[in-house]
Amino acid sequence: MNTDTVTREELHHRDVDLRFYRRSDGLFEVEGRLVDTKTHPFRRLLAEEDAPPGHHLHDITVRLVLDAELRVHAADARMSATPFSICPGAATALQALVGLSIGAGWNKRVRELLRGVASCTHIVELLGPMATTVLQGIAPLRLASTDDPEDDAQRRFRVDSCYAFAAEREVVVRLLPRRQREKLGTSI
Repeated sequence: MNTDTVTREELHHRDVDLRFYRRSDGLFEVEGRLVDTKTHPFRRLLAEEDAPPGHHLHDITVRLVLDAELRVHAADARMSATPFSICPGAATALQALVGLSIGAGWNKRVRELLRGVASCTHIVELLGPMATTVLQGIAPLRLASTDDPEDDAQRRFRVDSCYAFAAEREVVVRLLPRRQREKLGTSI
């Protein structure tokens, strides 16, 4: 397919910004922001006139406060732009996340608690990448204890968490030799 002759016209822009912070009180904070804009005039449902190009259809910020074990202490959302005036009411559903921990099963639990009419689709969409941002943000702090003999839970968390950290692959063999697994039919 020759794309040299194909032109494109941007119709919609979604910007997702994710940030992880260490707080002065010993806790951590992750913030996700989703902004949707159109490059042309558009009519919102129930609106009486068109919104101009560049006008935000959505501008939603979600914030979670966590401890070092990744347990949620606080959750809130700010919905600066939404298609309907009633949408910001969906932010109150985030209180259901307080007490949960980011880790295996996080996305499934979030979808169970906040699905459908319980909350906002876009808030739910943000919470998955926010969790991975937390894991990336806290990784340097956790890596220091990965091979600590006292921290077997941390080693178990890393092993088999992704392709590179498969128990039989080189990364685990070299970094976490006590957690390696023999390849089928061969030993490492």
